[in-house]
Amino acid sequence: MTDEEQLIIQLQSDANKEKAFRDLISLYKERLYWHIRGIVKSHDDTDDVLQNTFIKIFKNIDKFKGNSKLYSWMYRIATNESITLINKNAKRLKISNKEVQQLAINNLKSDVYFEGDTIQLKLQEAIAMLPEKQQLVFNMKYFQDIKYKDMSEILETSEGALKASYHIAVKKIEAYLTKN
Repeated sequence: MTDEEQLIIQLQSDANKEKAFRDLISLYKERLYWHIRGIVKSHDDTDDVLQNTFIKIFKNIDKFKGNSKLYSWMYRIATNESITLINKNAKRLKISNKEVQQLAINNLKSDVYFEGDTIQLKLQEAIAMLPEKQQLVFNMKYFQDIKYKDMSEILETSEGALKASYHIAVKKIEAYLTKN
């Protein structure tokens, strides 16, 4: 039995659930934080989405069937929660999702948690210009080095489509960066 299988059993048992959940948080908190941060950009929004993600994981762990890796299932929840936040902000501000992301990029300049330089900001601007799916694929591959096989489980898309999306995203980013 793998460590992940043991953790799932503990998470789904009433006797060990809370301790197992603390273990789960310590194992995945940082990786999920950076995955979410790549989507929503803001540290504060990332913290909120991360908290919502772990709440959903805790509430729904009994429904986890093991059809995918636990890691993939959690990333899918984090991705969906991130997109939900962007949609909610767009609706609240009565602007498009693209405009919400542009606001987030503009706010990065004053974000005390952002350690990037001008080049990093330009890269974030270029990524924000991509369609949502290409943004997700680029961030997952470029920044987190997630394998296409795992990405396929997380995003529920074929590996071939993901490779094509990544290739197209790279070309668009290169064009943006050379033009600007």
